[in-house]
Amino acid sequence: MSPLSSPPLPLSGPPLLPLPISSSPSVLFTVATVLSLTACSPSRLTSTSSADGSCTLGPVFEEQPSSVVYPEGLSEGKVTLNCQARASPAATYSWRVNGTDVPVGDPRYTLVAGNLVISGPQFVRDAGSYQCLAINRCGTILSRAANLKFGYLHDFPGEGRSPQTAYEGAGAFLACQPPAHYPALSYRWFVSEFPSFMKPDGGRWFVSQVTGNLYLAKAEPNDTASYFCFTTINMDISTKSTFSKANQLTVQPDGTGLSSAPAIKVGFPAETYALTGHTTQLECFAYGNPVPKLRWRKVDGLLPSKAGASAEGPILTLPEMTFHEEGVYECEAYNSEGRDTQQGRITVQAQPEWLQVMSDSEVEISSELHWTCVAAGKPRPSIRWLRNGQPLSTQDRVEVNGGRLKVINLALEDSGMYQCVAENKHGTIYSNAELRVQVQVPDFRSNPVRRLVPAARGGQVMMECRPRAAPKPTLFWSRGTELLTNSSRVTVTPDGMLRIHNISRADEGKYTCFAENYLGKANSTGHLSVRDATKITLAPSNADINQGENVTLQCHASHDPTMDLTFTWALNGALLDLEDPGGTYHRVEGIVGDLLIVSGQLSQAGTYSCTAQTVVDSASASAKLVVRGPPGPPGGLVVKNVAATSVELRWSRGYDNHSPIGKYVIMGHSLLSPGWKRMRTDPSNIEGNAESTRVFGLLPWMDYEFQVIASNILGSGEPSMSSHTVRTQQAAPTVAPSGLGGGGGDRNELIITWTVNHPGALCRGG
Repeated sequence: MSPLSSPPLPLSGPPLLPLPISSSPSVLFTVATVLSLTACSPSRLTSTSSADGSCTLGPVFEEQPSSVVYPEGLSEGKVTLNCQARASPAATYSWRVNGTDVPVGDPRYTLVAGNLVISGPQFVRDAGSYQCLAINRCGTILSRAANLKFGYLHDFPGEGRSPQTAYEGAGAFLACQPPAHYPALSYRWFVSEFPSFMKPDGGRWFVSQVTGNLYLAKAEPNDTASYFCFTTINMDISTKSTFSKANQLTVQPDGTGLSSAPAIKVGFPAETYALTGHTTQLECFAYGNPVPKLRWRKVDGLLPSKAGASAEGPILTLPEMTFHEEGVYECEAYNSEGRDTQQGRITVQAQPEWLQVMSDSEVEISSELHWTCVAAGKPRPSIRWLRNGQPLSTQDRVEVNGGRLKVINLALEDSGMYQCVAENKHGTIYSNAELRVQVQVPDFRSNPVRRLVPAARGGQVMMECRPRAAPKPTLFWSRGTELLTNSSRVTVTPDGMLRIHNISRADEGKYTCFAENYLGKANSTGHLSVRDATKITLAPSNADINQGENVTLQCHASHDPTMDLTFTWALNGALLDLEDPGGTYHRVEGIVGDLLIVSGQLSQAGTYSCTAQTVVDSASASAKLVVRGPPGPPGGLVVKNVAATSVELRWSRGYDNHSPIGKYVIMGHSLLSPGWKRMRTDPSNIEGNAESTRVFGLLPWMDYEFQVIASNILGSGEPSMSSHTVRTQQAAPTVAPSGLGGGGGDRNELIITWTVNHPGALCRGG
């Protein structure tokens, strides 16, 4: 038995005997009985009732168990591990703990729907890794693992603690020495009596959440007191706290008042591993006098902005870690006496996540299955496969190669629920899919051969033969009692397609497709009807119009009178909308095939194709339409040889739009005349074959822009793009000032006035 095999399921109906494939395919036959089987169930896409023992939907988890931390010693409580799946027929459930079956017959374990309820959980008997199995006739799937762990917090030792002494201005610490516990603790300290918890004091003290120790950066006389370490654990259904015996601290006065540079006493590891999506914290605290301040930076980049207020102070908090936050971080403690630093690297890792998963598949018997799963994660996840909750490995017909699964020569017993499992040290994820191996006698009921297949004389026809069958059937065609084989006009493809070329009236008749596999045979028949071919009788002629004129393109065709004929038009291959009443394209009233173009524009020039079409064939003809109009804009305008009163312009010809360019006009504007006006040129009349000219009569030391406009007998075109702004050269005034006058002024002062007649100086003078 193969590694995928399982005990065969009983199948309803008479026993099946292999049917030999006929060696004489010209013998005509019809199989009236249709037999279709799948292992356990047919396709998910079909609607079948579970009343007949079949299966519509394999299990799909809607709720899976989550890990629980339960208080140790709480004997009266219960733990509920949830598990629910949708399935048809409804799923049944079982559970495993540490890989072995949970004894549901034990009164301490109860199944409520799919949920497992454990009464009076005990560490010795019940701690472990739990998984739920959801089962129906389609197969079995295994849930993610949920850990049941027991939380505890023992009391601090009963013996007292040795008193501690510190000197005023110096640093000190008190050790918490927490008792045995699970899970991690949170720490606070209170002074003298509960609940006088210590309050912030300008960063002078710090409680490490790693060790629980209390640190004083600079002891002061009023710090003399009894201190108690207060520890708390949080579990899923309760919280527990306890506190230590008194830690007596005495601060001795020191009249020297000596200052000291910072010295970091609470540091973070040289290498810290963080997990994407989770919060990471680094601790840093220093002794010193004055009390040191603490700040953080990222050595190899910017400190993430989401660190926010945590960028200063004894704790750096980095929420929702990403790979971008990986790098070296530094804590700096500083005061007026100096500084101290510590560095450490944060390496970011990630739980597995799916990049590619398999999907439900229906595959015919004896074929091959290829499935691929791809997962990302750091470290790189390993991938394993399950079938119905049991491990799959390479053996016989099965090949497992990491994220690739291959099964050859599929059998009915290979049907079932498959799971791809990706895992690294940070987590495990599951992907599920159902495989259904199909076996079916050929059946044309859902996809018969077309009853009536029309075709045009001289054309070609394709007839499809696509029965449902598994394994794939052998297919062949006949016309009457004649078996069809490949010839110059007839092609029969292995996938059942029949093609006939250059059809004539003699090809009319009944065509039958036969399908056969080892389970049985079936056939389906269609009638080929040969019609007159569609032909263009009046093709459109080439046309030449001026912009704004109307034109009609003719198109007439003959066709088989038993079928409808439609005409379509396309411009340069793009179909035209002839039904828009506000458009420029219209059908000519009373002549279905003719096309009227109203007020033709340059953009409507091109190749027009008329297609006359029936349901069996079509015929086309084309013509070119030329639309003449004013020239397009000249291109590449540049300004050369800029002088005080003249420039040279050069350009390249634009489209003449089928009418030769007759002349060019130069337009320009300056600060004195913001509107465009015609410029003086040499020569004054610029011929249509010119590509340069000289513009004169300009003002010295003035900014100008220029355009070129081309024209022909149909009008003037669009102007070219404006040239870059150019400034003419400076020049000495050519006209003396006028209106010389003077007078007025204070003592020892004479005011002289005049009128500037040099236009350039008038614009730019100063």
